[in-house]
Amino acid sequence: MTSGATVWLTGLPSAGKTTIAYELAGRLREEGHRVEVLDGDEIREFISAGLGFSREDRHTNVQRIGFLAELLARNGVKALVPVIAPYADSRDAVRKRHQENGSPYLEVHVATPVEVCSVRDVKGLYAKQAAGELTGLTGVDDPYEQPESPDLRIESQNQTVQESAASVYALLSERGLA
Repeated sequence: MTSGATVWLTGLPSAGKTTIAYELAGRLREEGHRVEVLDGDEIREFISAGLGFSREDRHTNVQRIGFLAELLARNGVKALVPVIAPYADSRDAVRKRHQENGSPYLEVHVATPVEVCSVRDVKGLYAKQAAGELTGLTGVDDPYEQPESPDLRIESQNQTVQESAASVYALLSERGLA
């Protein structure tokens, strides 16, 4: 049985969090690990429907995801969590939950600059914000508190998705989790 763990990939919209998570998930599955990707958009649709994007609602969303991730990790699953989680106190509460339950928790900051993210603009959010059709965009007109000491910082604009996923895999290996 492989040990579970949570890998939380935090960063701005279009930073590459989800793409890296799915790349890593494929590699881990090939090696026989049990893996789930807790995609923020899917969680909002199925578990956090009805929550908005106020600070309080964002905190609630992150705590729900953190609870689910820890539950999976405690049961031998690698939970890969590509979720913005813009507030440090919310991320710290999730880390604390994992520590209290003895579940490994790794925070990965996908530190792609906003200028790069706005060019990628995978979901068209930056364009909508620029056109005045959207407010509260994390890192533009809503806060994003960068992690001060993540377990790993990735600058996705300087490497391929495979290289980014490999660096997360190396961290898992280093910690005896892969």
